[in-house]
Amino acid sequence: MARQNTAKKHNGILHIGVDLGTSRSAVAASNGTREWIESYVGWPKDFVSRKALKKEVLFGSEALTNRLSLELFRPLQHGVIKEGTARDGEAAVALIRHLIELAKPSQDDTIQLAIGVPAEALKSNKLALKEAVADLADALMIVSEPFAVAYGRRLLTDTLVIDIGAGTTDFAVMRGSVPTEQDQRTILTAGDYIDQQLLGLLSEKHPNAKFTLEAVRQYKEEAAFVGAIDEIIEVSVPVNGKVVTIDITDEIRRACESIVPAIIDTTMEMIARYDAEYQERIRGNIVLAGGGSQIQNLAATLEAAFNEFGPSKVDCVDDALFAGVDGTLELARDMPQEYWERM
Repeated sequence: MARQNTAKKHNGILHIGVDLGTSRSAVAASNGTREWIESYVGWPKDFVSRKALKKEVLFGSEALTNRLSLELFRPLQHGVIKEGTARDGEAAVALIRHLIELAKPSQDDTIQLAIGVPAEALKSNKLALKEAVADLADALMIVSEPFAVAYGRRLLTDTLVIDIGAGTTDFAVMRGSVPTEQDQRTILTAGDYIDQQLLGLLSEKHPNAKFTLEAVRQYKEEAAFVGAIDEIIEVSVPVNGKVVTIDITDEIRRACESIVPAIIDTTMEMIARYDAEYQERIRGNIVLAGGGSQIQNLAATLEAAFNEFGPSKVDCVDDALFAGVDGTLELARDMPQEYWERM
């Protein structure tokens, strides 16, 4: 959907918000569009693949399903565009282009595009994103994902947002203004870290079983929990050519709990920067967002840990999938023109 620079007068402005995630990406637009896809891009391997698939490029779950016929890319790492091969950059551009197409812009729309990225990726990823959308939008704004969540949910003061994604966990303290660098942090213990821990634990316990990263990611997404639960989690896997059922309850718990210490430490380090009165208010209004916020018992586990430092309250956003992109779109609608970068 290449856009050409012309003197033609646009009929209106279409605001588009994009939450560019390592695992899932979402788009919301001022025309009412609201969509999400898994962050995969794939090109047919050869002429046979092209003939079978009847497409030049595939996205999301369709790409993942047909991965054996594709050169498959997950172009975002830790929430930013990979700096590996040129094809990673091409895949990132294709993914962003596809998300914009999902927003259904008309030819005459002036597109103002706001993209949410990890808190500490604002500077490092800005040039790459600008190059990626150069012919796709008329103006660009890049915002941090936890700030977008806070803005979309009107959590503008006395709040700490912890956005647990696939590639990163991002923190932002809201003090009634745009958060500064001091108010934000990014750590890499997030969903992908859990997946790697789970794969290692299962492979060690069942060395003859065949586990893939995609499979253990699915186990996590269906059954993630911390603490104690009143059920047994079992999966069927091939072992020496025979499908057997194994209990993975303990491995799921241990893998999910592996991210908890870093979240606790980072939270308390951030809160400790502020005066005592403000620390108390922040602890009473901590909000979890992102896919990781859906881990069973996580909010209660974190709240219990924070209570050791004083009375605390931890809640989860009501829509983990769209909380970030809804806030990004809200920012796009409200942001003064001087904050936009013209393309």
